[in-house]
Amino acid sequence: MKILAVDTAANLCAAAVYDAEDGRVLAAVSENIGKGHAEVLMGYIERALGEAQTDFAEIGRIAVNVGPGSFTGVRIGVSAARGFALALDCPAIGVTAFEALALEARDAHPGEPVLVAVDAHRGEIYAQAFGPDGKAAGEPLAGQPDDVLALLSRLSQKPVLTGSAAGIINEKLGGTRLAVVSEAATGDIATFARIAARREPGEAPKPLYLRGPDAKPQTGFALPRKSAS
Repeated sequence: MKILAVDTAANLCAAAVYDAEDGRVLAAVSENIGKGHAEVLMGYIERALGEAQTDFAEIGRIAVNVGPGSFTGVRIGVSAARGFALALDCPAIGVTAFEALALEARDAHPGEPVLVAVDAHRGEIYAQAFGPDGKAAGEPLAGQPDDVLALLSRLSQKPVLTGSAAGIINEKLGGTRLAVVSEAATGDIATFARIAARREPGEAPKPLYLRGPDAKPQTGFALPRKSAS
């Protein structure tokens, strides 16, 4: 089975074709574009398919990063994945950025628990803990650095740390710093495909929003409706 994986949740825009039977990436396109994912995603997918010498008819599953991340970026990726799944009559599998980063940390530190901490900006951090078995040790949270330290204090084992807020957390910890695996905001695009390859299909992927969008509708500028005559 070949998997098409897409990630538009962070500054990166990425697409890859993954061969689940051989456990290898056939082609991947990933660039740090900041914004404008909707304009380039289809081009990246076409490039990945072309480099993998694969066409859409050979795709048996779609993998997508469902967040957390940019509100607009997550929505673009999830919408694209669901659209492809419908058009190709195949399942779409949602994978969180937490799961991808945690798997990469366990690959580097087998058998150790993991704390994923991602910079949510505005002084906030998204975080989730994972046990040595790779299972989530509680729900993800969005909070201040002190909230993440409180989460850390409740863990029975000292974890390795990964994610774009790893430096922030270690600075708060002072002399009791944790081993840092990565300071990336999201996992490698191949990791999303790897997780999707072994996950049973279920409900269509949904965005993981841990807070409301930054953009708010303007108020005070609405025009009165014209009454029916």
